[in-house]
Amino acid sequence: MIEYGSNHLDKLGKALLEHLEMLVATMMISILLASILTIVAMSSKIISKMLIQLFTVIYSIPSLALFAILIPVTGLGKVTAITVLIIYNQYILLRNFIAGLNEIDPSILEAAAGIGLSNMQVLFRVRLPLSVKTLFTGIRLAVVATIGTSTIAAFINAGGLGSILFDGLRTMNVYKILWGCLLSAGLAISANALLIRIEKRF
Repeated sequence: MIEYGSNHLDKLGKALLEHLEMLVATMMISILLASILTIVAMSSKIISKMLIQLFTVIYSIPSLALFAILIPVTGLGKVTAITVLIIYNQYILLRNFIAGLNEIDPSILEAAAGIGLSNMQVLFRVRLPLSVKTLFTGIRLAVVATIGTSTIAAFINAGGLGSILFDGLRTMNVYKILWGCLLSAGLAISANALLIRIEKRF
């Protein structure tokens, strides 16, 4: 196994880099979109519930089925994969973002309103700073989920570590299967551990 890894270091490295590219692109857009939707959701409890229910339904759709639905529109490849990953992440991010912003002690919010802060000022100056840990937890969960789902995206020619794993399954190459599994799991565990350490500092 070690010999296979050393002989195919370029292919494994390329797959890992493709996986990281999908992860970074997905998370940047996901966080931006979730932030906008969270601000909209905070304006109304009805909108908040509607958004959460909508993304709950979408999240329940199997990833391969959602890939298949989007392929006629966005085609095969990374665009479809990243689009699906962004949509899935909204469920995780929105739930954590909204929960974090709503768990603030009401007396603190009353005091903020009492000194003349507007709703938007309360959101950015009071709610947001006090809920950073919960928000970061949502981001951490989304990162780990994205790494896992990105592996399945290899089915639609999106590349990444899934291409190593599924190529191994197709050719019954045990070394490819093991390296695909180890790198995918290792990336998820490493990212989770790193983000937990960062989260503790908050």
